[in-house]
Amino acid sequence: MDTPPTSDRPRRRDAAKHILHPHTLRDGMRIAPQPHVRASAMAGVQAAMTGAIAMPLIYISPFAHLLSFAALGSIVALYGRFAPAQRRNWLLLYCMLSQTAVVLVTSTAAWLGAPNLVMLIVLALCCGGLMFVQQTVKMGAPGALLMVFAAGASFDTPVRFVEIIERGLTVMLVGLLAWAICFLTEKFRNDPSAFVPGEPALPRKRRIEVALSITLATFLAAAASQLIGASHPSWAAMGAMAAMTGPHLYHALHRGVQRLLGVVIGAAIAGVILIFEPNVWQMMGLIVGLQIITEIIIGSNYALGQMLVTPMALLMTVIGMPGVSGFHMASERIWDTLIGAAIGLVLAILLSSQPDRLELAAYKAAKGNKS
Repeated sequence: MDTPPTSDRPRRRDAAKHILHPHTLRDGMRIAPQPHVRASAMAGVQAAMTGAIAMPLIYISPFAHLLSFAALGSIVALYGRFAPAQRRNWLLLYCMLSQTAVVLVTSTAAWLGAPNLVMLIVLALCCGGLMFVQQTVKMGAPGALLMVFAAGASFDTPVRFVEIIERGLTVMLVGLLAWAICFLTEKFRNDPSAFVPGEPALPRKRRIEVALSITLATFLAAAASQLIGASHPSWAAMGAMAAMTGPHLYHALHRGVQRLLGVVIGAAIAGVILIFEPNVWQMMGLIVGLQIITEIIIGSNYALGQMLVTPMALLMTVIGMPGVSGFHMASERIWDTLIGAAIGLVLAILLSSQPDRLELAAYKAAKGNKS
């Protein structure tokens, strides 16, 4: 006979019910005030400026096959948006080095001809490692999640040795361009650190625990994605990672649900765009424009932001893969996210601690009192 739940001993099944509760969907759709609109918007502008300079230069050069990596390098400008100027300078360099390292590691594994299982392990270790770095240096939004996209872009085989160098240099040089643009335009951002609290410092043991749980979840999600024949396991890994990321269990569960909603709608938008077969210059313009709009709204609602991040991410992928079916890629993104988010949500609950579930129960009780 099951022991009935008590207020001081909530069960995992009680936490699972939270996902299906109406207020979870309502919270996912709520528009919250931005912590600092100007800083977020400026980060989007800085990333867009970087992309607007780097992508055309790469495209007209003999290295047009590196266009996706140039687009990925521009996202370095999105980090440290709420940090003081001096700290942001160092933070951007940390992020550039982290992203470059991920590209080099995954590309090298592909060049060495690592079997599929090993590639999935490498991807999962990159996810867990990036999460540890995020929490150690407190890199802030958009966090380790967006860097996993760079790992996925390097996941293809076979790869020539020279391509490892080309990819690493492209991401690093465009990242340095992002750093320079952020440095030169810092006065337009204004220091928001007095208005936006910094990330809490987590003890090393907790950071390791989070990294290990992320590694497990992303491996299972990526493996499940490949079992159904999908060709972008990193997308499933990102779905799992999003569903397990948050300072509290209820944040993680909400984030997973929001990602599901946002990606499904965003992929549909991308599918419609790609049906019209935009040329490279049109896709570059869309990427630049979406970078700005996304950063203005994503702080208000994560699901709404994902509706724009998803088409931008798909365009970054398609732009470096001429001839690929954009509609097929959009539908695969939906399935990968469904798989990843489902696995992430299940593991977030299974690996939750009693204090996590107590906090969730208190949150649910507070919501119930307000309704």
